[in-house]
Amino acid sequence: MKSDIDALMQDRNLDALMILGPAYHNPAMVYLTGGGHVSGGYLIKKRGETPTWFCAAMERDEAAKSDLPIKLLDDFRFDELLKQSEGNMLKASAARLKLVLESAGITSGRVALYGQAEVGASYALLTALQETLPELTLVGEIGDSLLLAAMATKEPAEIERIRRMGKITTAVVAQTADFLTSHQVQNEVLVKADGSPLTIEAVKKQINLWLAEHGAENPEGTIFAIGRDAGVPHSAGNPTDLLRLGQTIVYDIYPCEPGGGYFYDFTRTWCLGYASDQALALYEDVLSVYRQVTSELRLGALCSIYQERTCELFQAQGHPTLKDNPQTLEGYVHSLGHGVGLNIHERPFFRLTPNADDRLEANVVITVEPGLYYPERGMGVRLENTYWMRPDGKAEILAEYPLDLVLPMKKR
Repeated sequence: MKSDIDALMQDRNLDALMILGPAYHNPAMVYLTGGGHVSGGYLIKKRGETPTWFCAAMERDEAAKSDLPIKLLDDFRFDELLKQSEGNMLKASAARLKLVLESAGITSGRVALYGQAEVGASYALLTALQETLPELTLVGEIGDSLLLAAMATKEPAEIERIRRMGKITTAVVAQTADFLTSHQVQNEVLVKADGSPLTIEAVKKQINLWLAEHGAENPEGTIFAIGRDAGVPHSAGNPTDLLRLGQTIVYDIYPCEPGGGYFYDFTRTWCLGYASDQALALYEDVLSVYRQVTSELRLGALCSIYQERTCELFQAQGHPTLKDNPQTLEGYVHSLGHGVGLNIHERPFFRLTPNADDRLEANVVITVEPGLYYPERGMGVRLENTYWMRPDGKAEILAEYPLDLVLPMKKR
């Protein structure tokens, strides 16, 4: 939680945090500012102090909505700095950032960097800054960053925002199911009113429309894959593929609040009209593992335990898994789940290798998404819900939706 940030900074020997970039679709900036229509700037937080947001004057009112202290970049007179540097944009930009840091009381110590910005320009700027402030140590983190550690546990307001996104997500899933089953069928293929076949591309256009109507964004896209593509976990689906009866469809949808806010993550596998015996057997194996693993979720447990447990259950059913072959491309080929928040994938992570920091702590929000994949058989199955680990120990699904495999076509 945000209240943990200062303690985490102390543990990691960090004197300050600096976040670069816009206030939208920038998880670190959204986390500490609440987001907004601010196209760029710097957020600087010294350990033990409230963050200060440095932004352009024309965006001051938008930034002020954060209730954070605001300082205007315009006051640092970039035009004068550019003259002093004889028109050198890099030197002027580094000089301004130096003044920004000095105004925040930072001229030395360890400063961790976060945010979204063009990598080449950022590298040049920060390298030049380091030369002008030699006693300052800029710190980059890979993987287990301080902010990901803080984000892992959610405040009540964050839980409710994710829950709201879950309600929107399942509403759109219900619209998708109704849309599909309302179509006519010719030769096992869904067709539109004009007799032309329904394609994956057409379905995805409807999904994006419905999400927009509900006030959600879809920046990461949607997985809607049928047949062989359903057997490759992150195949988004071939736009020209037709919707056929009986084939498995993996529908993985993960929209977020406008401006790059909180995500929700949800997957169902459907067969339209009917399911083959093979598809039904695969689905039943996934469903039984999903139910068993979710029944065993316990506060404080290492996430790696559940990844290992999932592998054991699938192996007992006769499927290959990552535990017996880390390179397998069929069977169970990915981790059981992950945290969800301002990033679609964040801590805690469910890996086979134990990590003491990846636990089912109170107020984490996680996905549970076992799946089986057999592309050469032309099928795959995944089931996913997003859970809140409540302080009372209960694992609560934030948005309920049926787990049915077969969607019966509506009679005409």
